[in-house]
Amino acid sequence: MTEATDTTETVETDVGTARVTWHHARGRARLVLAVGHGAGGGVEARDLKALAAGLPAHGVTVALVEQPWRVAGKKVAPAPKTLDTGWRGIWPALAKPGLPVISGGRSAGARVACRTATELGAHAVLALSFPLHPPGRPERSRADELLGAGVPTLVVQGGNDPFGRPEEFPEGGFELVEVPHGDHGFAVPKRADITQDGAVAVVTDAVVRWTGTLG
Repeated sequence: MTEATDTTETVETDVGTARVTWHHARGRARLVLAVGHGAGGGVEARDLKALAAGLPAHGVTVALVEQPWRVAGKKVAPAPKTLDTGWRGIWPALAKPGLPVISGGRSAGARVACRTATELGAHAVLALSFPLHPPGRPERSRADELLGAGVPTLVVQGGNDPFGRPEEFPEGGFELVEVPHGDHGFAVPKRADITQDGAVAVVTDAVVRWTGTLG
C-alpha cells in the first residue's frame, strides 16, 4: 500500500478563508484529529508538527487548521466569538471523511474546541496548553470552558505553564497529562532532566494512547 500524501485545502467561512492541511492516516483511518493553533502562532508549533508526523501511523488522520485571520496574514487574533465562527465554518470539511472528529487545539485553539464541542458533535476534545487564566491572573479562570466541553477531554499541560500549571486545574471530567518543566509552548530549559525531544514525545505518546481508547 502506498502512503497517502499530505494535501491542503482552503475553506470559506463567514469570517474569511481558512486553510486545512491534511496528514492522512496510513492504512485504514479510524479518527480525524483536527487541531487549531493559538493566538500567538500557527500550525508550525512544535507539538502540532509532532502530532501531524506521528499520529497517522496509528490510524489517525491529522488536520492542521489555520484560522482565517492567520491565513490573511494578520498578527493579532480576533475575539473569541470570531474564532468560534471560523471553527464552525471549517467543521463540515473536517467531518467530510465520515469519521469521528476529535476537536483540538493549542492555547486559544483549545478554548475554541471546548466551547464548540457539543454543538458541533465532536467525538472528543484535545486541549494542548489550555490557557486556564492569563499569566499572573488566576482569579480570571476559564475553567468553565474546559469543564463545559461535554465530551471526553485530554489536557496536555506544561509543568511551568504561566497560563496555568497542572496543579491549578480543578477536578473534573477530563484527563490531564503533564509535560515536565514545559512552558506554554512545551519548551523546556536546558538544565531540565528531560530533553526537548523527550518533552515533545510526552505529548505525542499521550495523544497516541488516548486516541487508542476512543475507537
